Amino acid sequence: MTDAPSNPLPPVASGILQRAKDILLKPKETWPVIAAEPATTQSIYMPYVLLLAAIGPLAGFIGGQVFGITILGVTYHPPLAGALVSAVLSYGLTLASVFLLALVIDGLAPSFGGQKDQVQALKVAAYAGTAGWVGGIFGLIPALALIGMLFALYGLYILFLGLPILMKAPQDKALGYTVVVIIVAILLFLVIGAVVAAVAAPSFVTIR
Repeated sequence: MTDAPSNPLPPVASGILQRAKDILLKPKETWPVIAAEPATTQSIYMPYVLLLAAIGPLAGFIGGQVFGITILGVTYHPPLAGALVSAVLSYGLTLASVFLLALVIDGLAPSFGGQKDQVQALKVAAYAGTAGWVGGIFGLIPALALIGMLFALYGLYILFLGLPILMKAPQDKALGYTVVVIIVAILLFLVIGAVVAAVAAPSFVTIR
């Protein structure tokens, strides 16, 4: 009788889960491994970024349809079509923001004693986003969305650890480099939120 496989997940899914687990639980040890890996824009995006970045929009879409969104005691349920458009838009903008953030990371590197490298910069932007994307699962229950924000804050710490390693910036300039990148990341996050809100807001209807 043949024993069942110890890991029923496909190799690709197993690899994504392991990488996400490593970057979340032991970022100091994982960043040097990531830095040494050969990679391309395509290999970073597919499938890691494409799958993890979908967690938040998908969870938010489901949570909004099932539980609604409560603001000041009033619950709103966005129509299905409007919510779907918002989720797809959020997903697309998130994918674009990763690339834009990588361009900023790469462009700023010389100013902080680092070395320009577009692939390494994309690794930083992609893998530092892991915590926020995983935290997006709490969007399934809108009341727990704050926990997802805490995950995103932890992602800033992960960014701080990885930035000087991958971009070869000296430690005495790593903090300033990280702060500037964080400011840019926050601005991108606010822009995405504003665009999605502008699309979604007109479609909200009060049901109680």
